[in-house]
Amino acid sequence: MNKILIWIKITRPHTLFASIAPVAIGLIAVPKSVDLNWMVAIATFLGAISIQVLSNMVNDFYDYKKGLDKKGRVGFKRALAEGEVTINQMKRGIYINLFISVLIGLYLIYAGGIIILLIGVFSILFAWLYTATSKSLSYLGIADIFCFVFFGPVATLGTTFLQTNSFSFDSMFLGFVCGAISTCVLTVNNVRDRENDKLENKKTFVVRFGKRAGELEYLFFVCLSLVFTFIVNGLSFSNLIFVVGLILFIQLLKAQGMEYNKMLIKTGLMNVVFVVLSLIDYIIK
Repeated sequence: MNKILIWIKITRPHTLFASIAPVAIGLIAVPKSVDLNWMVAIATFLGAISIQVLSNMVNDFYDYKKGLDKKGRVGFKRALAEGEVTINQMKRGIYINLFISVLIGLYLIYAGGIIILLIGVFSILFAWLYTATSKSLSYLGIADIFCFVFFGPVATLGTTFLQTNSFSFDSMFLGFVCGAISTCVLTVNNVRDRENDKLENKKTFVVRFGKRAGELEYLFFVCLSLVFTFIVNGLSFSNLIFVVGLILFIQLLKAQGMEYNKMLIKTGLMNVVFVVLSLIDYIIK
């Protein structure tokens, strides 16, 4: 495979909606009376993407070193496990991406101050702690909480703050929906990998409480999406994300084996649907 395509695959493009969507929602939550600073907005998108790619690379590196990712896995193939890149090449990729993230972060800190510095530091720390240590978040079964928070209100509030220099309840509540969707993606991943995770002592929520608990977790976060869209917009187009989520929940109950990979992509695309529905609500308000 072409080296460029390999590195594109390493970034896990199908996961990047989780970082793009909350930034888009954070911008939608900016009052119409405020003129958007598009340089800051673009930098926010790039910063969010670079941190997620960093998290994906660190995840690949440490899951491979711990023996969790193996050649021929049921989930999406990993470059290290398939021998497409070496450990040293992945290390270099991580360092380069970290450097890019820091550069973008410095610009955003200049634009937003200490709050953005704190968000950046904790986001990079979360990206590292997700799998990098013996007590990593993903191995303790608490990654779901951090996923909900960082791919949700932290990202949306940070985005809105960069444009308005103020706190926004709308941004926070809509951010909870983004976080709920991303946690649904993580849940599908954990349901799919539950047997292998159990063998490797990776105590995800699904490993601890079972497949059905994971499916109910998915439904719980789908229901949360209706609650928070109603709080912000009342009866609105954004409420329809709940209907989409219910349809996918039914499909999740029937999924087996490789079908979970399709469920991951479909659930991730809920972020795109939510952004479109929220934009419609913003336009017609």
